[in-house]
Amino acid sequence: MNQETATPGAQCETRIRNFSVQLSPTPRGARLARLLATEQLRSWSLPLDPAAHIVAELASNAVTHSRIPGRDFRLTLYVVATTLRIEVTDTRGDCLPQLQHPAPDVESGRGLVLVDALADRWGTAPGPYPRKTVWAQLEVGPSPELAFPCFGVRGALHQGPRG
Repeated sequence: MNQETATPGAQCETRIRNFSVQLSPTPRGARLARLLATEQLRSWSLPLDPAAHIVAELASNAVTHSRIPGRDFRLTLYVVATTLRIEVTDTRGDCLPQLQHPAPDVESGRGLVLVDALADRWGTAPGPYPRKTVWAQLEVGPSPELAFPCFGVRGALHQGPRG
């Protein structure tokens, strides 16, 4: 689902953008989450990094630690004003992520360390049982198309030649 709405303000409008997709809890689903997020961010003229890395880590965690066969995970991206929120929802609400600092010689276990370093904020939210959502937020700044959101006409349709 890809949605964009404009809410009128006093003088300006605030755009709220939303992208959501359900994916299989497999390594292929995790890779697809990163690819789809990258393309969506590109279409919104937002920076790809570090958001793509955060999506990759959260999706990988959902697939690795919260996989239940037959139960998909959901990737959701929200943009409100200059804040990008990345959410990954899975069906293991009983398995909350823990920030750990593994030994230097260990090959895995650094996903949330990376998310913690790259995101402005992150956390978890319980969903309806048995779900949980792991989220991260980034300040992305205004996109070029929103550089002057208070000027111009929005929503006008033009059909046919102008006379």
